[in-house]
Amino acid sequence: MQNAFRTDLAAEAFERINAGSAALSGAAARQEELFGLPLFAVSITGEAAAEKIGKPLGRYYTLSLASPLTRAAPDFGAAAAAVAALIRRCGVPEEGGVLVAALGNPDITPDALGPLCASSVLVTRHLKADGDPLWNDFASVSLLRTGVLGTVGVESAEQIRALCGTVRPALVIAVDALAGSEASRLCRSIQVCDSGISPGSGVCNDRQRIDRELLGVPVTAIGVPTVTDASPVGGGPGGLFVTPRDIDSAVRACARIIAYGINLALHPSLTIGDIDALIG
Repeated sequence: MQNAFRTDLAAEAFERINAGSAALSGAAARQEELFGLPLFAVSITGEAAAEKIGKPLGRYYTLSLASPLTRAAPDFGAAAAAVAALIRRCGVPEEGGVLVAALGNPDITPDALGPLCASSVLVTRHLKADGDPLWNDFASVSLLRTGVLGTVGVESAEQIRALCGTVRPALVIAVDALAGSEASRLCRSIQVCDSGISPGSGVCNDRQRIDRELLGVPVTAIGVPTVTDASPVGGGPGGLFVTPRDIDSAVRACARIIAYGINLALHPSLTIGDIDALIG
């Protein structure tokens, strides 16, 4: 699948392909509000549309934020609740565990979304395995910080597939930084989709795709665009990428929203305050 510009956001790709032309057969989009936040939903149901847009078949939801929201921000709870609702739209199993895969490089700030998110995800599989009734209302959640190929020597997809063979989750949730084509969306959009993810695709460093075909279970992917390609004619490996000036605080804020959203989606009896207490 090829695009004339680099983006991991289905909303951007759809808008670019659909601009000034007839409706694209096999794809549909709609705008709505979710917990007071703008949401752009794209559904890709046809192979021809998938090829034009450059995204696999699936449902893609892009939540827009006015700014990165810290935990103290009044709208933080609404943003986390919206992410939770979108995860549920993609599908959360009533039975079986969930594996959260935190992708990315913790040593490179624009690529640290996954590792930072992992720090606030409630991991419960080992606690439920002990049989303590205190955890009966919690889902069984395990977590994998994959690192990147250059530092661990193993593809993220291979690590996740190997761990799936051990923990046998009913769902994998993958969290990774994305690339966007519009600077105004950087650290201002959260995409949730049910089609999986190709780590590094937005920066011309495509790795093995992580999806249902590879793992045998549904894969929900969550990401935030942290860089945009500023290279001439789409750039390429080693090209020029731009990131926001406040990237450190912005990525941390987005990572926490996603983590709280995951926690709310998988443990629906919890409140934001409960999560604050549990993650310390």
